[in-house]
Amino acid sequence: MSDILDIYNVSRETINELKKYETLVKEWNAKFNLISKSTVDKVWERHILDSLQLCSFFEEKEGVLIDFGSGAGFPGIVIAIVAKEKFPNLKINLVESITKKATFLNVVKESLNLDINIINDRIENIKSLKADFITSRAMASLEKLLNYSKPFCLKSTKLIFPKGEKWKEELEEAKQKWCLNLKTIESQTNKDSCILYISNVRRK
Repeated sequence: MSDILDIYNVSRETINELKKYETLVKEWNAKFNLISKSTVDKVWERHILDSLQLCSFFEEKEGVLIDFGSGAGFPGIVIAIVAKEKFPNLKINLVESITKKATFLNVVKESLNLDINIINDRIENIKSLKADFITSRAMASLEKLLNYSKPFCLKSTKLIFPKGEKWKEELEEAKQKWCLNLKTIESQTNKDSCILYISNVRRK
């Protein structure tokens, strides 16, 4: 446990909250199939730690965050748990169109007393909401994510997308239609994955 505390610089209280969340995911997955059965025994390593590394990008510590396709809450819930300690002025919105998953997110919200807004709707239906940060994990290709993101973007908006082994292919596809400023950060949980840190998105 101490190595996790050292790497991510969060308190034991926050780690305990993340553990409670891990337990809720496992309990509810039997009813709602929130995550793949092959990863149920590896929730901490495969999902929580993978999401936790995104927290290092919120250096401004305030603003509006939208998490697309939150599903079981990765990374949105993990960010919200850390935000209570690290960046309480970050306004977090979780977007999930599947009602049973949104129901689970509300259970977590109440159980862990999280100050978040859960939107049970399709991304395309959401109007009049702008974001300083947009996150999404394992929901869609980069090109689709950029399409989803554009209506929510300000000039200063940062897009933070963890991507798997095919991230280079997705990036090349996206660059055919989009111009963007990009930083790539190697994932700490999978050497073949990376986090795309994107700004100044505009259509070609």
